[in-house]
Amino acid sequence: MPIRRFYKLYLSPNRKYVKSLKNLLGFVPGNLSLYRLAFRHKSVAQNVKKGVKNSNERLEFLGDAVLGSVVAEVLFKLYPYEDEGFLTELRSKIVNRVNLNQLARKLGFEQLIQYDNRMVNSSRQGSLLGDAFEALIGAVYLDKGYDFTRNFLINHIIKSHIDIHRLEQTETNFKSKLIEWCQRHGKDITFELIENQEGESNKLFTVQASIDGEIMGQGKEFNKKNAEKLAAEKACEVLAI
Repeated sequence: MPIRRFYKLYLSPNRKYVKSLKNLLGFVPGNLSLYRLAFRHKSVAQNVKKGVKNSNERLEFLGDAVLGSVVAEVLFKLYPYEDEGFLTELRSKIVNRVNLNQLARKLGFEQLIQYDNRMVNSSRQGSLLGDAFEALIGAVYLDKGYDFTRNFLINHIIKSHIDIHRLEQTETNFKSKLIEWCQRHGKDITFELIENQEGESNKLFTVQASIDGEIMGQGKEFNKKNAEKLAAEKACEVLAI
């Protein structure tokens, strides 16, 4: 065992935390501060510069992109004869908050995540674990690089904990679910196509889902229907439905 790894596991003041991460991840982390940040919700974070907090939100943004890339590659190779719509929908089933929350809970994230339950209402608690999962992927990427993260996701997460073929058969129509919820609660819902940000492809569709005039979710895809689905998924996440 390399000296540095031995020190972190058995001699370091942080050895208890290192061992917890090793049990969770299957490897000894390098930059511990990244992993602590990945499990720090904004409710317990401090402002560091220009209103930016040292929370896991930036890592979540990065991890979401890395996770989406790896899952897309896995599905592309697993289903060589399926079209873009099928692959997009199946990817959405894998990376949606409900699935990531369940996965993070199964892996034991509840023991590591930090948040102030006085500041986080019940509707937002539903996304805490999934957000931390994506942030963790961002931390692994920065600590170990893309190839290591890709192998970690495929071998330690996807193959071990995600039944892709079962999810393929699972119907997850967030748009229908959201519309039904609005009908039950007497609320108006609209899906609006908006302009893309500067520099984005003109083939990309950006859709906002609004309820009673309040924007609840946004989706971007190269297919308008799929963009609406992603916007509805985000809205369902916010509403915890």
